[in-house]
Amino acid sequence: MTQPAAAPTVQRVDAKHHYEILVEGETAGLTAYRDHDNQRVFYHTEVDDAFAGQGLAAVLVQEALTDVRASGKRIVPVCPYVAKFLKKHEEFADLTDPVTPELLQWLDTELAH
Repeated sequence: MTQPAAAPTVQRVDAKHHYEILVEGETAGLTAYRDHDNQRVFYHTEVDDAFAGQGLAAVLVQEALTDVRASGKRIVPVCPYVAKFLKKHEEFADLTDPVTPELLQWLDTELAH
């Protein structure tokens, strides 16, 4: 009889500006962010092909957004996946800010460093 797979875990890695999801200790994906004042700006989410189709991106983003709520910050969904997730999960609507041209310009400058 095989052991059931361990539940994936999500951790925030501030030094790398991302949350990562681990499956049995192996990094399976990440959602990247930059902080702008009281906003956490999510701009990229990916799951490794080896872990595709397991719903890990949804678990990752759910946990990341829950962490943002606990930190008292606001969410800005530049990443298309995060934006799509937020449309389906209205429990985060109260802390979501719109993506503005000024914010996108700030993010471009921030990521160029």
